[in-house]
Amino acid sequence: MGAMSARPNTEAAARQAENTAPHRAGFACFVGRPNAGKSTLTNALVGSKVAITSNRPQTTRHTVRGIVHRSDAQLILVDTPGLHKPRTLLGERLNDVVRTTWAEVDVIGFCLPADQKLGPGDTFIIKELAGIRKTPKIAIITKTDLVDSKTLAEQLLAVSRLGEELGFEWAEIVPVSAVQDHQVGLLADLIAPLLPESPPLYPEGDLTDEPELVMVAELIREAALEGVRDELPHSIAVVVEEMLPREDRPADKPLLDIHANVYIERPSQKGIIIGPKGKRLKDVGTKSRKHIEALLGTPVFLDLHVKVAKDWQRDPKQLRKLGF
Repeated sequence: MGAMSARPNTEAAARQAENTAPHRAGFACFVGRPNAGKSTLTNALVGSKVAITSNRPQTTRHTVRGIVHRSDAQLILVDTPGLHKPRTLLGERLNDVVRTTWAEVDVIGFCLPADQKLGPGDTFIIKELAGIRKTPKIAIITKTDLVDSKTLAEQLLAVSRLGEELGFEWAEIVPVSAVQDHQVGLLADLIAPLLPESPPLYPEGDLTDEPELVMVAELIREAALEGVRDELPHSIAVVVEEMLPREDRPADKPLLDIHANVYIERPSQKGIIIGPKGKRLKDVGTKSRKHIEALLGTPVFLDLHVKVAKDWQRDPKQLRKLGF
């Protein structure tokens, strides 16, 4: 009986503490070399598929934000493209975006897969991070489900040492597995206190502030990349020309018409995307439509066309037109 009466008091105390603690809100971004698990982690924290996941570098082109709503804090995740040594104009522009973003966020999470040794790519990123003095940095060891505890311990030590060598201290070092949802909540608990005191910056229901057009384009692009990664890893851009509710539909049976263009760089790539008898393009349509309907919560008619935009990655005019 005694135990029973103790419980409401602790709950009341917790409630009171929650009411007195200031609400925090702010921005965090995850960095790390390609395939370090950044997008998967974003999706696990937000609990919904927002960032495009791909095991190819540079597939996250736009700053996709996921929003984690908590009673004590609101965490807005800014997904920056990977930082890499630039080879093209697109590469340089991506790097500028990265550095600007890092300087503006409240917390930076550096993601390092547990199953891969610290490499030159990681050192390159951490050196860049060391230059950004003010922002607290958390080291996140991802994919812990892939290794044993000894390997994990070695990785934690290696990342801690590298920080020391470069003259900064990690605010936290956290192992997580987004796939098994292990310690993802803990990560949010550790990031929250590092955010500035602020009321929520976004309404409760929002998962992302990225315009729907851009997210729809990303879902189509992800589906288009699926079967052709090796042949056309970066030569695909998608522009959604329009999204309009179909007229003359009864209110309980809405249909959204989406017209989108898939841009490639050379005419020879057209056949690769369309596939024999148009089969591949049809698959892209079917697959992306499912994701788009889930995202928008409404039935969709998707009209896809493949167009050639010659060498768009190297042409500033084309880059602007395609939204970069």
